[in-house]
Amino acid sequence: MISLHTKYAGLNLKNPIIVGSSGLTNNAKKNKELEKAGAGAIVLKSLFEEQIEMMSDNMLEGTDYPEAGDYIRNYIKSDQVSDYLNLIRETKKSCSIPVIASINCYRASAWIDFAKQIETSGADAIELNILSISTDIHSNNHLLDSYIQILSRTKSVVKIPVIIKMTKTFENIPYVVYRLFENEVDAIVMFNKFYQPDINIHSLQIVSGHVFSSSADISDTLRWTGIVSGLVPQVDIACSTGILDWEDGVKCLLAGASAIQLATAIYQHGNQIIPQMIQSIEEWMTSMNYKTIADFKGKLNYSNISNPQMYERSQFMKYFSNRD
Repeated sequence: MISLHTKYAGLNLKNPIIVGSSGLTNNAKKNKELEKAGAGAIVLKSLFEEQIEMMSDNMLEGTDYPEAGDYIRNYIKSDQVSDYLNLIRETKKSCSIPVIASINCYRASAWIDFAKQIETSGADAIELNILSISTDIHSNNHLLDSYIQILSRTKSVVKIPVIIKMTKTFENIPYVVYRLFENEVDAIVMFNKFYQPDINIHSLQIVSGHVFSSSADISDTLRWTGIVSGLVPQVDIACSTGILDWEDGVKCLLAGASAIQLATAIYQHGNQIIPQMIQSIEEWMTSMNYKTIADFKGKLNYSNISNPQMYERSQFMKYFSNRD
């Protein structure tokens, strides 16, 4: 009997397929349909700290009453938070699979009280999507410090698992993950996807670039999942970015992931991609004589292959030297 059961961030999942935070998960009805399709867990659409600030600024623009600023900002935040907490409650009423809340933030102070309300509203875990780029030419530690501060302060007020969805722009990703482990992170997601800027050469404006992942994006996800799962095995990993079919999912599990997050694949193929992936993974496991995810999870990570340099950059010239 094939079992796709996996454990991620202390949560029991019937299979490793998690629907990532996106417009796919912004209401309870959609989330119930995703559960019916076979999803193992759902990450709710993020509440964006930056978005709330922009809404506040837009409402304040041109006002003759600057003293109303704090009232308007607090009102907008309270309204957005209330809607989000209701999304958690309604989704938990209709779904039996784990429901993970998502906060897209860059400051610790803004979301500590909110994190507690998320827990009280019934979320099974919190995913912190910390979207920040270091641009300070005088410091190289700001981003990691922000991660640790936000993680530590959130952990101090909730008992549910706290997950970090991290960027791949760090110079030393294994070091960052180990520091997060020291600060009691329950799992990490590799990786978040930044807003992709482009340039319109006719209007001379910065515009939005590609939104969806491509098959090329999985290379970094596999590399760092394989390395980190081998060097910091205490931390559960969910792969995100570049997972477009069942084979990509199997690759992530072989590299050491406990779960995989889908968004682009569902946007492109609909909810039916979930049962299709589940069936294909089960068929592959049968062909390979695997009964459980644990039988092959991490089989090809940094610590379990004979030549771990295959994950490293030093193989670049050897790879291309064999090609005309």
